[in-house]
Amino acid sequence: MSRVRDIPGKLYRGEVSVNIVGRQKMWYAISGVILLVSVGALLIRGLNFSVEFKGGSVFNFPAATSVTQGDITRVVSAAGGGQVSAQHVAGLHAHWQVTTGQLSSQVTQTVQSALEKAFNVGPNAMSVQFTGPTWGGQITAKAITALIIFLVVIVIYLAIAFEWKMAVGAFTALMHDILITVGVYALVGFQVSPTTIIGLLTILGYSLYDTVVVFDKVRENTAGLLTSERSTYTQAANLALNQTLIRSINTSLTALIPVASILFIGGALLGAGTLNDLSLVLFVGMLVGTYSSLAIATPVLADLKEREPAYRKLREKIARRQAGGRAAAKATAAASAAAGAKAGTPAGASAGASATTSAGSTVTAVTAPAGAVPTASGVVRETADDRTADDLADDGADAADTTDLSATSPANQATATRRTTVRQQPRPGSGSQRKKRR
Repeated sequence: MSRVRDIPGKLYRGEVSVNIVGRQKMWYAISGVILLVSVGALLIRGLNFSVEFKGGSVFNFPAATSVTQGDITRVVSAAGGGQVSAQHVAGLHAHWQVTTGQLSSQVTQTVQSALEKAFNVGPNAMSVQFTGPTWGGQITAKAITALIIFLVVIVIYLAIAFEWKMAVGAFTALMHDILITVGVYALVGFQVSPTTIIGLLTILGYSLYDTVVVFDKVRENTAGLLTSERSTYTQAANLALNQTLIRSINTSLTALIPVASILFIGGALLGAGTLNDLSLVLFVGMLVGTYSSLAIATPVLADLKEREPAYRKLREKIARRQAGGRAAAKATAAASAAAGAKAGTPAGASAGASATTSAGSTVTAVTAPAGAVPTASGVVRETADDRTADDLADDGADAADTTDLSATSPANQATATRRTTVRQQPRPGSGSQRKKRR
């Protein structure tokens, strides 16, 4: 259990990493397949709009055990109701919901009387709702207008607060969420009502909130990246995702549990209604929004930033540096193995044995005099008690002569090695030897 609790800290520190941004092609492929299915469902099946959008009459009456959908369709058609959609709404107050097209007042009264007579429904038990086409058209236009205004304002805000590439990434994720959520409605035939539009705007705000949190961490991790050259933009963005991954998962689960309770438990008890319509779009949208904020928005941002000349040069420089480090490590390991085999000892023998550099030059270890100590640079120094003013003056020359052998040519490495070895020998008459003469 303690190991599980340590995972968030390890993700934040980068000790454990999930490569999300580096696998953007896989996420793009998965989203592409889902989007194709969603668009296909929209083109083939279309959306099942509620009566509020298309206009019509809705008849609600208590359900009888012997009533079937076919019986209701025949009664309404015979009364002049035209195209009929009958749905049994389960729950504590089970009833039938019959939807027809736009009917005149006289035809509506005729259909109501026919249903009451055929299924023994009392006058007070029958409820009739009528929606005109004008009101439905206004609702549709206002919903589309609200959606467009929402997207425009969000893009402008992100472009000002962050940068336009982050705005593009967030906008891409939002359109991704809209298409998939609407495609699910078209695929399974869920009814689209004004409540659905409200829920859609809600889940877009939820998805945007998660994306902004990730982008803020990305901006923090990439500050001064071109100067420090510690990682590529993709690596820094992936670290930001890992640092906010647990937060995103916890937030999503916390929000999805009550929504799922309303959708599955409340829907089964209360039946179809406004609450059920809202919980349905929230459940689908939250799942898609969490996925898009992690696997779509940040990878799109990283792809756009990696196209910039500065970050492209940074990526190439880091790739060369990593390739050089791997090559040097392989050459050092091979040279150590060869030196160990030549000396008759295993690779990595004790200090004092000969070591071969990547260029093939041999560096002989120097035995330190009594009372001497090694420094961090590898040059042997005498202890503080034995050092004189002359010794201190030579320290600067020793440090200047000590060079990075891995950054020079083989000839220069051999010369620098001999010069360093000579410097390491105790000078006659200095230190402990002068003490002995005294």
